[in-house]
Amino acid sequence: MFTHIYGDLMVNVTLSVPEEVKKMMDEYSEVKWSEVARKAIIQKLAMLRKLDEMSVSSTLTDADIEKMEHEIKRKVAKKHGM
Repeated sequence: MFTHIYGDLMVNVTLSVPEEVKKMMDEYSEVKWSEVARKAIIQKLAMLRKLDEMSVSSTLTDADIEKMEHEIKRKVAKKHGM
């Protein structure tokens, strides 16, 4: 599916998961877990690249970002009664 974008050469990457997760994965042996992981990694990379593109043109300072982060955390905590 993604080989036309990223080429045909594949390398192996070892992934560690908790034992309980592995047991649950084994219950679904028909699932190609490497493909699930590959798609998730590609999706995450696409999102990170989009964020990188957005941040290049951003005029926010680190202080602005920290202030926004604090406000978001405060509102999430309030929403969840923390």
